[in-house]
Amino acid sequence: MDRFTAMKAFVAVADAEGFAPAAARLSMSPSVVTRLVARLEDQLGIRLLQRTTRSVTLTDAGARYLERARRILADVDEAEESALAERGRPTGRLVVTAPAMFGRLHVSPLMCRYLAANPEVIGELSLSDRMVNLVEDGIDLAVRIGHLADSSSIARKAGETRRVVVASPEYLARHGEPASPLELAAHQTIQFTPLAPLAEWMFMREGRELRVAAASHYVTNSADAALWHAERDGGLTLALSYQVADAVKNGRLRIVLADFEPPALPIHFMYPTSRLLSAKVRSFIDLAASTCDWRF
Repeated sequence: MDRFTAMKAFVAVADAEGFAPAAARLSMSPSVVTRLVARLEDQLGIRLLQRTTRSVTLTDAGARYLERARRILADVDEAEESALAERGRPTGRLVVTAPAMFGRLHVSPLMCRYLAANPEVIGELSLSDRMVNLVEDGIDLAVRIGHLADSSSIARKAGETRRVVVASPEYLARHGEPASPLELAAHQTIQFTPLAPLAEWMFMREGRELRVAAASHYVTNSADAALWHAERDGGLTLALSYQVADAVKNGRLRIVLADFEPPALPIHFMYPTSRLLSAKVRSFIDLAASTCDWRF
C-alpha cells in the first residue's frame, strides 16, 4: 500500500466528513477511498474513524494522527516544490495571511508586485485579525504584529510599529490636549478592541508600565471604523502608527501623549517549522526586505 496515498485519503475523509465527498475531491471512487483508509487503520493497528450510517467522525487516536499526517504531507509537498524550484522560478500556490488593515495597506501591494515578477505562482491572500493555525489552515506565510508566543513556527522580523494615541485637531481644540495618560478620564475615547481588549491603555512613565482605564463611548473591532470616528472629532483613540500615518501626514489626526508611548511592537513573517522554506516563500520575504520599509 502507498502510505502517502492512504494518508491523503484519510485527511480528505476527515476534512470532508465523509467518504463520498472525499472521493470526489481525490477523483477516486468511494470504494477505493474506503479500502485505503481501512488498510491504513489495519497497518497502524488503531481505529482512526468512527463510522455510522449518517456520519463519519474522528476517534481520539484519529484526531492525533490527523495532525501528524497533515505535517508529513505538507513536508512532502514542500520538499517536491523546493526541488522543482531549484530548477527555475518559484511555482505553485502561495498562501499568505495578514491582519486586515495592514494587509490591505501593505501586504496586498507586495503580493501584486510578487505575482508580477513570478507569473507561475498562484497567490492567495487572506486578511483577518483572527489568529490562525498555520499548519491546519494550510498557510505558507503569515504576517504577525506583536510579541509572539507560537513556538511551533519560525519567525523573521520584518519591521515594527508604534502604539500611538490620536485625535482630530478640532477635537483637541475644543477639549484640550491631555498632558498625561491620567487625564484620559476627562476625554471621550474610542476603543479599538484588538489593540485594547480590556479597555485599558498601556503607557510608559519613567521606565515603568502604566495602565489607564478608558471608559470608551464607542467600541469597535475595526481600525477603520475607530479612525473614521476619530477623524470626525469623536475623541481619542489608541492605534498603531502605520494605521494613522496618512491621516497624521495630511493633518486629519494628531498624535498626543508621545512621551508616554510603550515600546514599539515587532512585525514578523512567520512560517511553520513543519515545512521547508520553499523558494516561493523565500523569494516573497526577500522581495519584502528589498522593497518595503515596515518601520513605522
